[in-house]
Amino acid sequence: MKYVLLALISAMLLSVSWPTYGVPFFIFFALVPLLMMEHGVSKFSNFKRKSWVVFGLSYACFVIWNIVTTGWLYGSRNPDGSHSLMAVVFPVLVNSFLYSLVFQCYHWYKNAQGTYWGLAFFIAIWMSFEKFHLNWELTWPWLNLGNAFADYPKLVQWYDTLGATGGSFWILLINIFIFYTVRTWEAGRKRKDLIRNISITALLIILPMLISVIKYKTFDEKPIGQVNVLMLQPDLDPYAEKYSKDSLTIVSDLLKLAEQNSKGKIDYYIAPETALPGRGSISETGFEKSVLLNDIKGFLSKHQGSVFSTGISSHRFYLNNTNLPVEAYQISPKMWVESYNSAVQIVPNQKVEIYHKGKLVPGVEIFPYMSVLKPLLGDAMLNLGGTVASLGTDKERKAFSNPYNKGKIAPIICYESIYGEFVTDYVKKGANFLAIMTNDSWWGVTEGHKQLLSYAKLRAIETRREIARAANSGISAHIDAKGEVLEDTFYGDQTTLFAKINLYDQQTFYVRSGDFLSRLSIFALGFLLFYFLIKRFQNKIQKKKA
Repeated sequence: MKYVLLALISAMLLSVSWPTYGVPFFIFFALVPLLMMEHGVSKFSNFKRKSWVVFGLSYACFVIWNIVTTGWLYGSRNPDGSHSLMAVVFPVLVNSFLYSLVFQCYHWYKNAQGTYWGLAFFIAIWMSFEKFHLNWELTWPWLNLGNAFADYPKLVQWYDTLGATGGSFWILLINIFIFYTVRTWEAGRKRKDLIRNISITALLIILPMLISVIKYKTFDEKPIGQVNVLMLQPDLDPYAEKYSKDSLTIVSDLLKLAEQNSKGKIDYYIAPETALPGRGSISETGFEKSVLLNDIKGFLSKHQGSVFSTGISSHRFYLNNTNLPVEAYQISPKMWVESYNSAVQIVPNQKVEIYHKGKLVPGVEIFPYMSVLKPLLGDAMLNLGGTVASLGTDKERKAFSNPYNKGKIAPIICYESIYGEFVTDYVKKGANFLAIMTNDSWWGVTEGHKQLLSYAKLRAIETRREIARAANSGISAHIDAKGEVLEDTFYGDQTTLFAKINLYDQQTFYVRSGDFLSRLSIFALGFLLFYFLIKRFQNKIQKKKA
């Protein structure tokens, strides 16, 4: 029962550390009880299958953590209006399994190589896993440890140097050192060592925060310009109204919302993810003839010097089966189509610019590893309205230049905003402010849309770019380059938000270097595994000689 209790304490501490309801300072010792559980089971228990006990207890810990922090996924609904149980069960069980597998690898390595090598391995493999979780097709980095401080931007201004992955390293290092302090105290009961270790721990926690507060108070980067942005929040019900309402009515209502709130010069009108066309999608080859897009151009002709950026559902047809994209699906004997979740920039008398969302939601927008999993799972895509098929993507990020001023917008679409290094690619393309187009109303009034907004603050710090966040419902917001929300809207309101967005053109160290601590951890993991294999080989040689 002692080991069960330790696992449950870790689950509780991890859970209460999370935004947007928790206190992140618990995260500094949240993993310590779990590490103590593993050590106790390995060294002092009489269990016959110790590895299974460690795996089972760690899995229970991570399941609880996942349920408490991401249980809001249950708010998503099937087309018949019922809650989508699969939307929460699959991510919780699979994500918990992956974290438990990481912990199990630490358990095996520690028992083989000793505690000190094992603790180094723990940091290396956890960091490597978080990096892996940012890039594979089942990507779900929602619980990466560095996200815990999303609601406390003043304390993590140094993320402009090391990013949120640097935050994960910081948190892991402190957890490991606290565990080391507990173990040395249990082993020796030396007051001098305890005081020294507590002092080092306090320094590890306080010094980065102190540096951050100083950076916050002294931030004085000069903007190269300023643009007036009007964010549109149409508040379309994503399960019914969005896919049943006439497309012409949707665009008419959107433009009416823009017109009624256009006070003074507006440089950018920004509408949310898939604001158009409602049901179906718009053919990319017919953009210039699209009634919907031409209605927007007509609106802009009355507002000289303005551009309109919005999320849309789009598609492209293929008339033969040669060089077909993997995501294209057949709709007739001689026709295939590829669908996209896209962002467009509309300017009068110019061709519509388009960007296709690059990070897709697993199980909703992409069937992960389709060739392997589809034969096993069948049609496991979650139907939340619209087309149930894997979407196409752009391989590179884009930035839309404003022909009337210095503005260069990063068209970030919803889920993409939780990926730090990914977002820096927009900045490398020249973006001087970030526009997040999102539809957060899938999960209802839960922590989901609040957490997604909080993670956007980290992107502002990492890139030192201001953010204009337009949500269908959710929360539209203006976030400054220090990660502070200057203005926002209420969930469920049909409204707009006006903001004066400062434009910045300097690149932070994080923009230039990305997740280099993660790459260093992958190298360290490789070295530790190589060292283990060499030692094992040497031991075999010595046994043969003996």
